[in-house]
Amino acid sequence: MENLKIDHIEGVLTISISRPDALNALNLKTLSELITVLQQTYKQTDYRGIILTGDGEKAFVAGADIKELAALTQEQALAFSQNGQRLFKLIEECPKPVIAAINGYALGGGCELAMACHIRIASEDAKFGQPEVNLGIIPGYGGTQRLTQLVGRGKALELMMTGDMISAQEAKSIGLVNHVVSKEDLMSVAGKMMARILSKGPIAVSQVIKSVNAGFNFEQSGYAAESENFAVCTTTLDFKEGTDAFIHKRQPRFTGE
Repeated sequence: MENLKIDHIEGVLTISISRPDALNALNLKTLSELITVLQQTYKQTDYRGIILTGDGEKAFVAGADIKELAALTQEQALAFSQNGQRLFKLIEECPKPVIAAINGYALGGGCELAMACHIRIASEDAKFGQPEVNLGIIPGYGGTQRLTQLVGRGKALELMMTGDMISAQEAKSIGLVNHVVSKEDLMSVAGKMMARILSKGPIAVSQVIKSVNAGFNFEQSGYAAESENFAVCTTTLDFKEGTDAFIHKRQPRFTGE
C-alpha cells in the first residue's frame, strides 16, 4: 500500500493513513487502498478488530485532496462522492469493531471517516469540523447524515453551515467523540478498549453493530432487526458458553461460533 501503513498484532489490524506531506488528506488512491483493505478484512478470520488512525502527530485526516476536488466535473464529482460513501459504508457495516484513534486534525472527509467508525477516541489536541462550505460545496461522504445522527439536527446544521472547527473537548460534549485522552495515551487507550470488546462474544458484537445500523436505515425497522439478530445469537455456541460460564461463575471462552 502506497498511502497506508498496516500493522497486525494479536488479531487487531491497525491502519494508519500515511500522506504526511498532505496532512493525510484523502485522495482517490487512498480511498481505493482503504476499500481494498476493508474488503480483505471482512473475509479474513484472523482480523478481529480494526484501529484506524493517522500517521504523524499533526493530522488524523485533514480532509479530501483539494487539488483533485477542484478539477472534478459534475459527473466525476458524483462518482467521487459515491466512492467515498461506499468506503465509509464498508466501515460502518463492518461486522468487526472499528475504533478511530483521532490524532490532530479531523476535518471534512477526515471527520466523515471518523464518524463512520463505531467508536471515536480523540487526543486532547484533536480538531473537528466540516468546513466544506468554505469551498462552496457540502460534505459528500455521508457527513450530512452521520453528523446529524451523532449530535442532533440543530448542532449539525450549525457546524456544517458555519464551517466552524471545534476542539476535542467540545466534540466530546456534543457526542461526536466517546473519549478524549492525552496524545501520549491515545493508542494505548484505543488498544485497551479494543481488547475489552474482543473479550466478548464476537458474534454478539457483530449483531450489536448490525442492529444499531438498522435503526438508521429507513428501509428497515431497527426494532425488528434487533429481534431477529437477538434470536440469531441464541443459536450460537458462544451463547451456550456465555450462559454456562455465568451460571457456573467462571470466565467465558468465546470462539466466534
